[in-house]
Amino acid sequence: MERTRSSRRSPPPKKRSSKPRATIESLNGDIICIIFSSLGFFDLVRCSAVCNSWNAIINRCKLLQLLYCKLHGFSNTSGSSLRLHLEELAMKHHRFALEESRIDIDQWKAHSVGVDQCRMKRGLILTGVGDKVMRLWSLEGYKCVEEYSLPNAASLVDFDFDESKIVGLVGTRICIWRRNGLRSVFPSLEGTFMKGLCMRYFDPEAVVGCEDGTARVFDMYSRKCSQIIRMHCAPVTSLSLSEDQLIISGSSLGSIAIAGLSSDQRVATLRSTDCTGIKTLCYNPCSRLVFAGTTAGYASCWDLRTMKSLWETRISPNVVYSLQHLQNDTSTLVVGGIDGALRVLDQNTGEVLSRCVMDIGSASSSSNKVSGVIERNEGRRLSAGCCIDRIPKTIRPPITCLAVGMKKVVTTHNSKYIRLWKFNYSDKYL
Repeated sequence: MERTRSSRRSPPPKKRSSKPRATIESLNGDIICIIFSSLGFFDLVRCSAVCNSWNAIINRCKLLQLLYCKLHGFSNTSGSSLRLHLEELAMKHHRFALEESRIDIDQWKAHSVGVDQCRMKRGLILTGVGDKVMRLWSLEGYKCVEEYSLPNAASLVDFDFDESKIVGLVGTRICIWRRNGLRSVFPSLEGTFMKGLCMRYFDPEAVVGCEDGTARVFDMYSRKCSQIIRMHCAPVTSLSLSEDQLIISGSSLGSIAIAGLSSDQRVATLRSTDCTGIKTLCYNPCSRLVFAGTTAGYASCWDLRTMKSLWETRISPNVVYSLQHLQNDTSTLVVGGIDGALRVLDQNTGEVLSRCVMDIGSASSSSNKVSGVIERNEGRRLSAGCCIDRIPKTIRPPITCLAVGMKKVVTTHNSKYIRLWKFNYSDKYL
């Protein structure tokens, strides 16, 4: 007798409840305050930085003040005093994490071709240069939240971003992308814009370092070049801007020139014993220190208050491509270069505190619909006597750019992939 398929139908799918799911936004302030009161001190600090409403609740209930006083045996402390203590504690926490904690490295495919630039702010990573698009990534699940296409066939040279816009040097033009996706392009006047090699901006002005040794200042809203400042007799290879309107530039001949936006004259020149080209610059407004990395592997530091060199250290036999520090941190400096090792330096002495690479033997992976495949590895700290040349180059590709966040560093490697180094420091050490 021939068997027949059962005519019994599968039960209809259950209908989703029409009741809205409870979210943190639907809870009133008292309930949120009760939840926050069960958190540890550093978790509470992190929550206060998530959004204005959480910050207001935490401040209104004085949770941080009460917990801080309890931990340190104080009877009371003012709000301003607490903020200073919190900042000092956060920087101490950050330094210890970079110097001694366990390292986890997440790696994912970000572009279809190699990219070599990145910026990180407020939990977002912007990547580009090499591809025809820039992508904005959320650290929450490594989701690409926005994408910005380049105009025509022009190549992206440099970029930066803030809460409302992205500013990029594209060919011989400056482009501004609003975070809503609209793009504004203003071409320079003919004959006034030589080939640009680097760009930084500080509203309302963008400064372009040019191949002819000049820095050209553009008003981003009137779309005009307001100043041309002769900085070097060689190409300007790197730039940094200060809040007090100083332009700090490095050249391919190894000099660092300083000029003011209020004038069209160079006001000072910094030199080091290493005469090789300046590859990267950063400025710390809290300590007024300038840091530079060179093509010969040197890292150097100058104090702008005295215009004198503080230290100079050869940290690598090869090119230093990028160095950065966390905002408000006056303790540590993170450096990357052609040898692929991530180094942590003391800002005040130049001492190398730690050298890190990826440990390929610890790889695992996971995937989801949002971010694709995430490869997870552990980081390894190298001993002082370890010869980095003996480590396979496949696990230490050149670090072409890096950006520093609280207990984390993002790196690009002129490949399709970007890496997020997470320095996991337990709150039990607080």
